[in-house]
Amino acid sequence: MNARGAARGRDGHPWIYRADVVSAPADDAGDVDVVDERGRSLGAALWAPDPAPIALRVYRQGTSARWASVWPAALEEAIARRGGAPVTRLVHGEADGLPGLFVDRYGDVAVVQSATRAVDRDEPAIAERLRLLLGLRLVVARDDGSARDHEGLPRRKGILLGEGPTEVTYSSGAARFTVDVLADSKTGAFLDQLDNHLRVAELARGDALDAFTYHGGFALALASGGADHVIAIDEDAAAAARARANAAASGLVNVEVRVADAFVELRRFEQGSRRFDVVVLDPPALAKRKGPVDQALRAYKELNLRAFRITKPGGWLVTCSCSGRVTPSLFETMLAEAARDAGRRAQLVERRGASADHPVLLGLPETEYLKCYILRVL
Repeated sequence: MNARGAARGRDGHPWIYRADVVSAPADDAGDVDVVDERGRSLGAALWAPDPAPIALRVYRQGTSARWASVWPAALEEAIARRGGAPVTRLVHGEADGLPGLFVDRYGDVAVVQSATRAVDRDEPAIAERLRLLLGLRLVVARDDGSARDHEGLPRRKGILLGEGPTEVTYSSGAARFTVDVLADSKTGAFLDQLDNHLRVAELARGDALDAFTYHGGFALALASGGADHVIAIDEDAAAAARARANAAASGLVNVEVRVADAFVELRRFEQGSRRFDVVVLDPPALAKRKGPVDQALRAYKELNLRAFRITKPGGWLVTCSCSGRVTPSLFETMLAEAARDAGRRAQLVERRGASADHPVLLGLPETEYLKCYILRVL
């Protein structure tokens, strides 16, 4: 490891890039000891061969260790930290000392996501350990995310062990949701927003709008929290149908789900007279892993400018970004410009992030990907 990589490792960042590796191991993938150019130990890491730009993912700082003896204990510790919550993220990658591994739980079903070759090799054993620890009926692999592209891994999904339906139903606040952990986006639901759904329910009133609703997370929180009427928008007809079904299963008759492009609908509302007491923006990632961030910021600004204009004076704008490349600083600057250009003033009341089961690892700013800002529009 060269001096730059060694300094990065000592600062606590668990990612070492290929350009900082002086001598590569002969193995295709696996765990290795990491040392600086003077032979001093920097810890133990998972090694990824070409074409991965992240060559080393450190899982033990400062001392030697073997991955095979580390991951079982780290898995149990991560599960214990979640306190037995029935619907939660059980493992959050580097933040839980298990780089490249993510596990979500939906009652008696777990969904495993691997982002590295090293974790791929242990995935069957991880699934079996999860089954034994939690008494699961089904463990599913959703190894179909873009994070696998870094190591040139194929995208795939399927059942690792167990049987039975891949649809599961869970509650969040007063709402009920059904997801298909094998067919729906991510691992079935966006568990990183669960805490924010509950917070938004406390703001509910009057007329509300949930753009990019997906399965109705924010919309059902608003409807059950006391909003008179909620318009929920998603351009995916299947997601909109699921949102309608979730509203019906929750006994909510004050939700109107529309299949539409949120950018177009916001513009239409702006040009018309419809105004809202609460507006929620939760778009998909607009800044991809490659490409200019400026283009994404322009899209975020367009959305938020129109949202400012259609929010009633004294109303709430809840605006989110899951684009890790859009930092909190960039996002706040964009919001200030959007408010200015919309001719509105706004108070930043809360800065929020992902749910507590998606912790941010200090020294790894990339884990602070989700931003959720609550603004009072004046």
